[in-house]
Amino acid sequence: MQLRRDDVVDGALTILDDYGLADLTMRRLAGSLGVAPGALYWHVANKQALLGAVSDRILSRLDTVPATGTPDVLDAVRGRAHGLRDALLAHRDGAEVVASSLSARTVTHPVRDTVADDLLATGLTPEDAGHAADALLYYVLGATSDEQSRLQMESAGALAPDRHPGDDGGLDRDATARFDFGLELFVDGVRSRVRTLNE
Repeated sequence: MQLRRDDVVDGALTILDDYGLADLTMRRLAGSLGVAPGALYWHVANKQALLGAVSDRILSRLDTVPATGTPDVLDAVRGRAHGLRDALLAHRDGAEVVASSLSARTVTHPVRDTVADDLLATGLTPEDAGHAADALLYYVLGATSDEQSRLQMESAGALAPDRHPGDDGGLDRDATARFDFGLELFVDGVRSRVRTLNE
């Protein structure tokens, strides 16, 4: 059977999910696919290109984020943020892989443009929508990276319990509640900016 690019990406995702980013090497991937390492380079130029292709696959889940069905255009922003978080959490080290690939400019998925379009619909200027899209992506990637790191440390028994005075098990213990709190601060900021633009 001839090796296809999709086979390479599927194999890389399997290794990522089973072992994590640190163990995703071209040699290991080639071995898992039963090919010589050189065969991979017909499909991806190098490891960074491979991670870009893996990131595109992870981000492709955003293409199926359903419409909110509400008149509040900020609901689309919330939905996109949650869709991105879910896509990242679906794969071990997903946030780290996508963040590094976005920085390396090896992602072809239009995630930033899609988020910017959602934000443009709120009434922001094109420039503000672009900056806000960057801010939202950084927030989601950072928050999810922290969440994934905590989950991995917890599963390895290496995470000390949170010790915050007055901790009642709320935001400190509920990753989704913590994420939603930050997201609402972002949404409030967008609303405020739009009001300022309309004054």
